[in-house]
Amino acid sequence: MGVIMKLSLGPILYFWSLDDIESFYQSMLDAPVDILYLGETVCSKRRSLGFEQWLELAKTLSNSKESNSKEIVLSTLSLIEAESELKTLRRYCDNGDFLVEANDMAAVQLLSEKKIPFSIGPTINVYNAQTLAILQKQGLQRWVMPVELSQQTLVDILADLDDMGIKDKIETEIFSYGHMPLALSARCFTARAHNLPKDQCDLKCIDYPDGLQVKSQEDQSLFTLNGIQTLSGLRYDLYNELQEMQAIGVDIVRISPRSRQTKAIINAYYQKINATEDAAAYTIAENCNGYWHGEPGMLQSSQPYTRDT
Repeated sequence: MGVIMKLSLGPILYFWSLDDIESFYQSMLDAPVDILYLGETVCSKRRSLGFEQWLELAKTLSNSKESNSKEIVLSTLSLIEAESELKTLRRYCDNGDFLVEANDMAAVQLLSEKKIPFSIGPTINVYNAQTLAILQKQGLQRWVMPVELSQQTLVDILADLDDMGIKDKIETEIFSYGHMPLALSARCFTARAHNLPKDQCDLKCIDYPDGLQVKSQEDQSLFTLNGIQTLSGLRYDLYNELQEMQAIGVDIVRISPRSRQTKAIINAYYQKINATEDAAAYTIAENCNGYWHGEPGMLQSSQPYTRDT
């Protein structure tokens, strides 16, 4: 079977209160995840925790006896729009204690200039092994594949990395559960839904701990609004693809936090990866996996997609 895949818990994508964030991570200390990603990745106006507080939380979690030596990673903003955000980004890059997940090329540049190893999140557009090879020379240790890429694309990329002799130098992480991050904009869609301007948004995002659902006239889930970020309407769920991912050579499986039942999802994935799951313990709800199979992302399928010509 080879090396068993690790489990990671991605950064919280939504706007939660300080108490909710702290209690959430406290509850995750005994969860069977190997990596915790911390930080605000969507909007700098979300100040439940500032940089110093995120760093302090990272240190607290890292030093906790209950953490079972979990790796702590600091995740950066995915869209830099102001000098103040760039200043904060520099502080993340200079933290000196924790690996940084770069979610914007500005972070990649800062980290590579300082010769600091880094990982990249799914918002960095990497579509081939040649790009990964360039980033690896700059200090890349781990990448999260963009959510829209398929299993076959991943197989091809890993084969190319192997041919280049650098496959073992880069960890591959797959976004495997949660609303998929699809797009970012300078405009705030949650504020617009409330007829508010972005600079007077009243922090409406905090009213939607799992994002604001958008449905079609046919009552089909299309998107999830999360401030300046647009997510998928359905949750991506690769539970049934875990064995395939293991065989391909995926190193890390990422679960994206939700306001409820995150630990139950983690436990189900952990049991499946370690071949101890009760088959009746996990059911695929109204989720999707289309991108993995080369299909439209909102579909749920188990078969490779063939486009009509």
